[in-house]
Amino acid sequence: MPSNPTVITVLLNWNGLADTRECLNSLRAAEYDNNRILVVDNGSKADEATTLAREFGDMIEVIRLPENRGFAGGMNAGIKRALELAPDYLLLLNNDVIVEPSFLAKLVEQARRLPRLAAANPKTYFYSAPRKIYSTGGKVSIWRGIAQQVGRGQEDRGQFEKVARRDYADGMCMLIPRSALEKVGLLDEQYFAYWEETDWCWRAREAGLRCYYVPQSRIWHKAARSRSPNARFHYLYRRNALLFVRKRGTPLQVATALAMHLFVYGPAYFLKHPKQITRAGAEL
Repeated sequence: MPSNPTVITVLLNWNGLADTRECLNSLRAAEYDNNRILVVDNGSKADEATTLAREFGDMIEVIRLPENRGFAGGMNAGIKRALELAPDYLLLLNNDVIVEPSFLAKLVEQARRLPRLAAANPKTYFYSAPRKIYSTGGKVSIWRGIAQQVGRGQEDRGQFEKVARRDYADGMCMLIPRSALEKVGLLDEQYFAYWEETDWCWRAREAGLRCYYVPQSRIWHKAARSRSPNARFHYLYRRNALLFVRKRGTPLQVATALAMHLFVYGPAYFLKHPKQITRAGAEL
């Protein structure tokens, strides 16, 4: 690995021009000069790809997709292009994040030291509450069919200041060695959106690789900007949770996870959002 490894950032835009613009401006100020940025426009309704190319043409390459292929499909289009350029690392990044100038340098610095690395993710805060933790990576219970972000909602009091193993790296910001992607493969497009990074990290673990949380690197996430907590989101998230268990678990684990979703998570959601019951059929 060279002293200044090459990174290609893959950034996905879908009807999110304002967020993507702010994200790119923060990346422009990042203190890492060996980073090339690919912006994948995921079939935005307006011609946002042209606007982004005009405003940031000196720092980005734009990939235009004719339709929305979901997070997995859109990211895969960027990953394929990135692999053609043979970087040392790929950085998968949500468009609704703002980065600290040193985030990438610190993430790469730690990544070079981590054994059998699959993916590394930074400490992520809520954009609207800059000292409240959004995620430090996640843990998975395949028996219950849930994935949880470690530390979410906690005020940062220094309780997550050590590099640590995680079941999965959060898809909003994942630094992945090219060798890991070549070994594990692309994101599974059957998920479309939600759980695809969890599935990828699980496959990486089965291949003998590890995911890590790197606290020295910091970003801020505009949580829930690309969707609202409606029936469609709930359906996709829960469907994909069960899809994950079906793909990765035993028959007994599938049965227990299905029971949890049918009798615990589903009813709890609709009790909390009763108006969604009447709109669910139209949205799904």
